[in-house]
Amino acid sequence: MSLEGNSAPTFTATLGSDEPEPFDLSDHLGSGPVVLAFFPGAFTPVCTNEMVTFEEHADEIEAAGATLFGVSADSPFTLGAFAEEYDLGFDLVSDMGEAAIGAYGVGLDAPGLGLYGIANRAVFVLDDEGAVVYEWVADDPTNEPDYEAVLDAIRAA
Repeated sequence: MSLEGNSAPTFTATLGSDEPEPFDLSDHLGSGPVVLAFFPGAFTPVCTNEMVTFEEHADEIEAAGATLFGVSADSPFTLGAFAEEYDLGFDLVSDMGEAAIGAYGVGLDAPGLGLYGIANRAVFVLDDEGAVVYEWVADDPTNEPDYEAVLDAIRAA
């Protein structure tokens, strides 16, 4: 079921760092577009490339007044190390409780890899009012989003 055109589900989770702190999506709505970039796992090749590519577009995202959050089921400590290793200038959200993953319908099990309850690769752009104005969910989690389409959606939000 698509969320595009509907109010974005809000959720609480934990910011990834070596000193985790609470995260509440509703605290970030109303001050410009919000981008939620769900990814399966830190330190994996495709996820690393995706988050680094978003970092390379940070100036464009910021110029559009948007705030970007990477979201995965990794622990806050893993995400803190990941952000530090790749010098990511945006926050990563640890959704170990799957509140966001469930609310956005992007849960993924990869039994062949022994992984359950992870996030599929997906991007949601929320406008200033908190409505989902762009949604992309990977058919295959090894696929990356169309970054230009995401940037266009951010600019239009």
